[in-house]
Amino acid sequence: MPTTLLRRPLTPSLSLVSSFILRRSMASKPISTDPITPSNTRIGWIGTGVMGRSMCGHLIKAGYSVTVFNRTISKAETLLSMGAKLADSPNSLASQSDVVFSIVGYPSDVRHVILDPHSGALSGLSPGGILVDMTTSEPSLAEEISKAASSVNCFSVDAPVSGGDLGAKNGKLSIFAGGDEATVRRLDPLFSLMGKVNFMGGSGKGQFAKLANQITIASTMLGLVEGIIYAHKAGLDVRKFLEAIATGAAGSKSIDLYGERILKRDFDPGFYVNHFVKDLGICLKECERMGLALPGLALAQQLYLSLKAHGEGGLGTQALILALERLNNVSVQPLVT
Repeated sequence: MPTTLLRRPLTPSLSLVSSFILRRSMASKPISTDPITPSNTRIGWIGTGVMGRSMCGHLIKAGYSVTVFNRTISKAETLLSMGAKLADSPNSLASQSDVVFSIVGYPSDVRHVILDPHSGALSGLSPGGILVDMTTSEPSLAEEISKAASSVNCFSVDAPVSGGDLGAKNGKLSIFAGGDEATVRRLDPLFSLMGKVNFMGGSGKGQFAKLANQITIASTMLGLVEGIIYAHKAGLDVRKFLEAIATGAAGSKSIDLYGERILKRDFDPGFYVNHFVKDLGICLKECERMGLALPGLALAQQLYLSLKAHGEGGLGTQALILALERLNNVSVQPLVT
């Protein structure tokens, strides 16, 4: 005889029902549009290196409650002494924050600290929270983060910066923001502490703008060090030469920021050669995708790669002078001040 199977009604477990109700209630929670102030906004900051340390410090000085995460804890000590709290993971940091900033080294680092399903910031952020990635990274990754954030009722802005370590210290950075314009405008009280925000368009457009910025800087820096090499070989006083051109058509931020450092043989990083090589590599990848030929960019990237090959990737971008000195078998002597 056939056996009759008695099936019990499918009854969801209490935990599943509770989880579903919790997720629905969180998703439908109204998202605050109140102006951001120290009294209503908790800040998370991932990445406390040369740039991030100063940028985050401005927020602490303005009275914001800040939680920080950095793989090397010693690099966060300055901020901890200013009153910041330390988290043991990006996830833990995000669970204590309303707005999470990140400024790390490479796109792979961005992906890990934001999108890792277990330890990443997005997995710990409450609905309505905002991710702000200030790393120079891939536009496609910015778009991916934006979609992932939107899927859990959060927001994402790509906001890489330009201005170097001095711009970070002085709160004078140029910030290239991509994402929802209303969200970018809402973040202005925070951005204004670090510099001037420029809204560039939708997700990824901040990264595109920063890459165009890096292309411009690469050729400008190459022109600067070539001019220095030429002036030195011609027997000019190189300092007087730089002072003379600084107020003319050849004047630039590169001269202002790096001219004196080059003359003093000060190659401490305001921006690492390694990171610039990464940026220029992303630029070349995007150029290939777009069908663009930018020979100045390609040449600059090769010269910076030569610095990396000589073990100089930990120096600042002004160390490009070393590549041109080797190429021409000259040495611009340090000045005694």
